[in-house]
Amino acid sequence: MICARGIVNSLNALGIRSRIGIHTGECEVRDKQLQGIALHTRVAALAPANGVLVSQTVKDLVAGSGISFADAGFHRLKGLPDEWRLHKVDGH
Repeated sequence: MICARGIVNSLNALGIRSRIGIHTGECEVRDKQLQGIALHTRVAALAPANGVLVSQTVKDLVAGSGISFADAGFHRLKGLPDEWRLHKVDGH
């Protein structure tokens, strides 16, 4: 997430707006094709301009890292059941 914030900040300094979404999950290779529900999670589509948005899964995995987050609420992600809690990465 620190790298993602750095990318967004660097692009913004050049006048380029961007957004990054991060999620993690299991994938598998079938018939030489990468497959799995994590590949279809479109978190970036919901990220604010010049922002980084992560899934609850990612936030849980980095607990204790010192990275701070702001709750972005629950959202429906295209192709996935239920609603997922997302978080904005706080940063400079």
